[in-house]
This record gives sequence, C-alpha cells and structure tokens, in this order.
Amino acid sequence: MSDDLAERVQDVLAVDADEFEAQAKADAEVVKRELREGTFDNHQSIIGLEYEFYAVSDGRWSVNGEGANALMRVPRRLLELMGFEKELGLHNAEMTTSPQPLNPHGLRAQSSEVRARLSAALDCAGAEGMRLVSDGMWTIPPVGETAMEYLTDSISDKRVRLATNMSGSVRYHAMANGPTAPPSRTLEAPHVTLEADTVMPESLITSIQPHYQVSHAVDLPLFFNYALRAAGPLLALGVNSPFFPADLYDDDATPDEILEDGWDENRIAVFETVLNAGDHEKVRFPDDLGTVEDAVDRVADDSTMVPMSVTRGDRFDDEFATLRRKHGTYWRWVRPVFDGATRSSANARIEFRPIAAQPTVRDSLAFQAAFAGLMERLPRQEHPAINIEWETAKENFYTAMREGPHGDIHWLDADGDAVAGAELYEDVLVHARDGLRLAGCSEEQANYYLEPLRKRVETGVTPADWKRHRVRDHLDDGADFETALQEMQREYVEQQSETLLEGAFSDWF
Repeated sequence: MSDDLAERVQDVLAVDADEFEAQAKADAEVVKRELREGTFDNHQSIIGLEYEFYAVSDGRWSVNGEGANALMRVPRRLLELMGFEKELGLHNAEMTTSPQPLNPHGLRAQSSEVRARLSAALDCAGAEGMRLVSDGMWTIPPVGETAMEYLTDSISDKRVRLATNMSGSVRYHAMANGPTAPPSRTLEAPHVTLEADTVMPESLITSIQPHYQVSHAVDLPLFFNYALRAAGPLLALGVNSPFFPADLYDDDATPDEILEDGWDENRIAVFETVLNAGDHEKVRFPDDLGTVEDAVDRVADDSTMVPMSVTRGDRFDDEFATLRRKHGTYWRWVRPVFDGATRSSANARIEFRPIAAQPTVRDSLAFQAAFAGLMERLPRQEHPAINIEWETAKENFYTAMREGPHGDIHWLDADGDAVAGAELYEDVLVHARDGLRLAGCSEEQANYYLEPLRKRVETGVTPADWKRHRVRDHLDDGADFETALQEMQREYVEQQSETLLEGAFSDWF
C-alpha cells in the first residue's frame, strides 16, 4: 500500500468529530427546509439499481482445472475500461444504472443498460483471463491463498492499519483506525468465526440494491414502512449465500452440521457482525418512520465512525454535503436517501438492500421490478400488510435469512387474513404485478418481469437450495467438503456463463 493512502487516512482521522457532527446537524436543517418547500417532490416514480459483482479466473490458464474460478483482483485500469466503480475489495466491481421513470420504457431501459454494460464488461474482463460473477458470496479464494489469509492480511504504515486487499477507499480503511474503532472485528455465523483487524471480511459479499424514488417526499415514511413489511418475503425468495469458503469453517464442524445448521443468506450475518463493532450498530433492520423529517434526523443522529471532511461545490446537494457523507456509513437494510445534483433532480428515495446478487440478470431485475411494483401498489391500495407489527416484520426478516421461503414467515393478505407459504407469496406477487400494471405495463409485461420469482415459489427452489443440493450430491459421491463446495461453485459459474445475460435461474434445473 502506498504512503499516500496512509497519509489520506491520517488526514481523515485528524478531522474534528464535534465539528463534523455539528455540520451534519446543520445540513439536516437544510434538507428539512427544502422538504417543506417541496424541492424533493417529483411528478413520477423513478427507479434505479446498484449491481455488484466479483471477479474470478476463467480457468483458461489453469492446469488440470486447478485455479479455475478462483477469486481474482481487478486492475483499476480494467474497472475504468469497463465503466464500473470500485467496491470494498480489490476483487469487487459495481455498476449503477441511470435513473428511469417507472413505466414500461423505464423498465426496459434498466434491463438494456444492465445487459449492454455487463456484456461489454465481460468482454474486457475476458481479455484478462477473468470473469465477473453475480453471486451472493464467493467461496473459492485466490490461487495460493486461503480465504482467511486474503481477508485478514494487513500492514501498518505510519501507525495506520491498512488492509492489503482492500480498494483505496479512505473511508473503509479509516474504520479500522479511528479512536472508537475496536481492536478487531468478528465475523460470526453457524460454525464460522473470523477475527480481522479491518472491515475486509465484508468483501465476501455482493448484492443488488433497487432504488425507488417517491413522487411526494412527505409520503416517504408510508412507503418506507411498507418496504419493511415486504423485506422478509422478498429476502426469502432471494437467498443466495448458504456457504462460506471452506477454510473459514471451524475445524470440528462436519459437513452434515454445516448443511444442517447453516443459514440461507449468510450475507446478512457478514454485514451485521463485521460492521456492528464497538459502540456502532450501523447495520440493522430499521424502525418504522413517523415523518419524513424523522428520516433526516436519523442520519444526522447516527453514530459517527469516520468524520471525513467534505468539499462543497456548486451542486444542489453540496448544500448538505456533510450529511450525505455521514449517510455513507448509515447502513440499514432499508434506508432513505435524499440527494440530487440540481434542484430539479432533487429526490427522496428508498434504497432496498437485503437482496444478494442473483444467478442471472433477469432474476436480479425481477427483484427490482417486484420491489417497485409493491411500492406502487401497496400504499395506494392501503394494503393490510401495513398492520403487521414491526417486531413481526423484523422476525420475518431474520427468519428469511436463516431459512429462506421454507421458514415461518407471517403476512396479511388483501382481506387482512393471516397467510403463509404459497398463499403469502401469491399475494405478494399479485400485488407486485398490479403495481407494474399501475405503472403502465401490460399484464404480459408484468408477468414476464416477475416470472423468475414465481418459478421459485412453484418449484420451491431458491439459489441457496440449488447450492445445498449440489454440495450434498458431491458429498454423497464421496467428495470431501472442500471439494464438494468448490465443485458446486464451479458449476454455478458454468451455468451462469450460459444464462447470465439472457437466461434465468429456472433454466438451471
């Protein structure tokens, strides 16, 4: 790591925390004033998507298959060529789509942009012998390294602790060096415990993050509270990270115990246990919102991990730049966002963060469409799901994390009756479809976008289920756990290579 990075981290650590907090609160008053003046209102709903990937070897130079699909570091110049953004780990890449109106043309534009940019990125990566993978968690470490070595390797430079395999993001490096930073961070999940002196273990996971921009900012709390109720059912259908790299499991854990006790969406546990350290509970299922001003105050009042200075320019959202900076470490599974480069583009939106990256683009876009459709339909219909107690919505979320759609998740249907299982998902998907219809989609178009999720309900198979079945099959054929896990992961990448851009997860079985 360079001296420059250590110096930049030192500069961050020198920022006066009290002054930073005071400026964030002043910025919050700016946002609340603009909310009262209607600056964040829009005449239509807008959608967007953040889509994360990790890079692996495509195996062309491996000997006897060794090293195929092993994690790879993405050169910065390659990210620039692809037009992708860096994420936490050197192996990560992120795409952010252009915001589009929620209508048939906007949905089609989102789909075309993701496929066009991803296709070009795959070509760029292929020239370097690597492939971008859409998945919830990587399980094959780089060649010649264990996952534990890769995730915990760090150096001390000018008394600054730097993770060797982390990108040059000062914010992430500063988290391990501030006055309130714990001496270590612990990743905890069934049969897995990992100690690290940086936040690097968070780079195990990748996600998709649909955005939904509300028309009238004052209504954001109602949409937000509906999103909390929908979080459990949608997470349940999207589970895709049941396994860690083999060397992270406890030595005494048997394959049967790992399969029996493991959770379907370990991504949730990774994010929470790694970043919720010391006095900072940054990642959690959020409380209901009462007013839109409450949403602003929550960000301003959130504990500060990294009081970074900001440069204020001529953009509209530079008027509350410190609050936006603080929002960068305000991690909730559903979170409000206020920004906009100009007054005319100012927006209040909901960022939906529970869903792991999916096996195919079509499956990923199905979650974007489902979330947007539910946001269009549920509040307008005054759907009884809003009457689900917050504690129940939270319990649903963590049940989904552990057991996917096979867990005991509670829902109220359109008549206010308690439903579960297939009836629950039928109600959720019918209202997602109806929301897309309200946005101008034909019934055929709406059904097309949601079909990948309906297939999961019909077959009872999620990506997490598919992975478990493949690992079990390899174990039954006599493989040890590490071999079974890596064979499953290679099959995942192989299946994805044929279906990522045009197919669907349901094509895999």
